[in-house]
Amino acid sequence: MVYLIGVGPGDEELITLKAIKTIKKADVILYDRLINPNILRYAKNEAEIVYCGKESGKHTKTQQEINDLIVKYAKEGKVVARLKGGDPYVFGRGGEEALRLVEEGIDFEVIPGVTSAIAALNYAGIPITHRGIAQSFHVVTGKSANNLNVNYKALAKEEGTLVFLMGIEEIESIVEKLIENGKDENTPCAVIHMGTTKNQRVCLDSLKNIVYKVKEENIKSPSIIVVGDVVSLRNKLNWYEKKPLFGKRICITRPKNRAFEIKNKILELGGEVFELPTIKINKIKDYDNGFLNRLSEYSYVIFTSVNGVEIFFDELIENGIDIRKLNGQVLSIGPKTNEELKKRGIMATCADEYTQEGIFEKLKHNVKSGDKILIPRAKGARKFLVDELRDLGAIVDEVNIYESIYEEKYELIDCDIYVFTSTSTVNGFIKLYGTNYLRGKKVVAIGPITAQTLKENGVEATMADKYTVDGIIDKILGGI
Repeated sequence: MVYLIGVGPGDEELITLKAIKTIKKADVILYDRLINPNILRYAKNEAEIVYCGKESGKHTKTQQEINDLIVKYAKEGKVVARLKGGDPYVFGRGGEEALRLVEEGIDFEVIPGVTSAIAALNYAGIPITHRGIAQSFHVVTGKSANNLNVNYKALAKEEGTLVFLMGIEEIESIVEKLIENGKDENTPCAVIHMGTTKNQRVCLDSLKNIVYKVKEENIKSPSIIVVGDVVSLRNKLNWYEKKPLFGKRICITRPKNRAFEIKNKILELGGEVFELPTIKINKIKDYDNGFLNRLSEYSYVIFTSVNGVEIFFDELIENGIDIRKLNGQVLSIGPKTNEELKKRGIMATCADEYTQEGIFEKLKHNVKSGDKILIPRAKGARKFLVDELRDLGAIVDEVNIYESIYEEKYELIDCDIYVFTSTSTVNGFIKLYGTNYLRGKKVVAIGPITAQTLKENGVEATMADKYTVDGIIDKILGGI
């Protein structure tokens, strides 16, 4: 089975739910050049991912080679997802790929995508239609404009919006032909470069002057040309570029299942996110689980991460342990861990400072010699809390129920800001990519331990005032 999938323009959130669902089940993914790399994170771990990028004059693979690849994988019995920017049937050559599949007798489905012909205009503050200004729109390929069978005489007479995709290299010819055929040379015109992304730039002028303006501002491909009176609405309707984090690409190094909250906050503020998970959480299967039968003996149970909460309670369920046996005082390292405990009906005491030191401050005046304390947490975690509690005479069961292991290595994309939320994400990044890439960059650490780890590796970082995701966002909004 082959799916020809439109994944929209640069903003990853413009992908459809149907596209995401299909990508998740694909065995092979073939993707184009302008696709947001975060979309590939939806693929299952064992999926084969193949780059089929094409740009003007530089084809990694010809269209024929791409068609052959799709057929090859499908005939091997695999589910193939062919990802295309925008919509497959809007100058995406999706029709050619579909016809080849028909010839080969291969089942296929086309999943529509948001076309840049509409989305890029929207993000530039230009409605493609507007009552009293433009009652129609026309989308034209600008590629090889001199050799196309385009009725410029008819287009020039249209009062609707004209949109030329892939036309920046032919802009002189397009403008010349429109004016020659009667289009008013004073008609407002816009060129939108990399619409819906952090690199979006919009060049405005009249039709007669737009070529000079494009050269002056050095606008290159990929860009869209818009001709029509709706362009004049940009000054009032330009919403995207006014967002506080517009123009910023922020790298998040958290594990895939932990990036959701901070990613959404950045996207809502107009920033672009590059997901670069450096670690993943691996449940340890062969730990000593004898503590599960001693739950009622513990005076205190301490959770130092959301991961620890999730895995601990999963273990209770898998081993048939009643939660009511957990009758000691429960403490958490911070508000997110607290929230995760509340979902299980546990009202925990939260540290004032979201560190092991903060937990110890909460406990040091209450713990008595002989008190039994359970700390289910990550393998390799700092020993501070365990050591300090034992010095007070407590009997501490430190149980390593999970570990952070290194992620696969991804291709790096240059970002404006790099965010680290734990020592393990720092170590993972350095193991995979080294430290040179971070030198001279803006780096934000969630707290003092993470900042110290970066410093020990020669990377200067700004620390959030509040050791939470919101604290990181506040620091980014403040300009670091």
